[in-house]
Amino acid sequence: MFMSMKSWKSQQHLLNRMGIRELNTAYFTYPGVQVYLALMLTGFATTLYLGGSALWLLAAFAVPFIGHPVVWYITHRFILHSTLLMRFKVTAKLWKRTHYDHHQRPNELSVLFGGLHTTLPPIGLIYGPIGFLIAGPGGAALAIASGIFMTMFYEYVHCIQHLGFMPKSRFLAFVKRAHLLHHYHDERGNYSITSFWLDALLGSYYKDATERGRSATARNLGYTDEVASRYPWVRKATLEAERADDGPTPRGQTGSA
Repeated sequence: MFMSMKSWKSQQHLLNRMGIRELNTAYFTYPGVQVYLALMLTGFATTLYLGGSALWLLAAFAVPFIGHPVVWYITHRFILHSTLLMRFKVTAKLWKRTHYDHHQRPNELSVLFGGLHTTLPPIGLIYGPIGFLIAGPGGAALAIASGIFMTMFYEYVHCIQHLGFMPKSRFLAFVKRAHLLHHYHDERGNYSITSFWLDALLGSYYKDATERGRSATARNLGYTDEVASRYPWVRKATLEAERADDGPTPRGQTGSA
């Protein structure tokens, strides 16, 4: 089923009120995911057409499985949880859309998905050249397709982490608990999504709330009223979006959470 972004957003997609069936419907009808699927299948078809050494193609395919946890951790911890992007008008809207909105409204599916303009360029620029060096043009196409698959997998698991029930799968239950601590207890830890070995290696993993105090900025990521008075761009963008949607005044305030 294909629908426009406007049509998709006109429906209510609150993860804490959804089951797996509802999630699957919302996930696979999301226009961005449909673009991912089309590009991924195109990448696989291109690889079949171009060919190459099976062994080297397998290596190119595996690159995103190894690289994605690292890329996500670095991006999440050192860029999305940095205060740098909020300080400049040219990057404030990007930061708001890619992360601030999700921490303000963690159960709203429409702000969980990454925008194609923020996900596709890094996938192409990171995995394409590596795949090309490993297995030529076919390797580049395959590595990009594999990178898109990993992005879809990450976003799907991320969706499950915000559903209103604990999954029966031990793996999904484990990553859900760790991720919810990041959202509702202390955002300065548990930056990963599907594996937490980098968090453990770099000292940012914690397994329960007793290990550290509750953060006052888990919901606003440090964008308090005081910060907003100096760097107003995120606040202005939030108010503009609410006026455009005819919505109520901020569901998530800029003050301390």
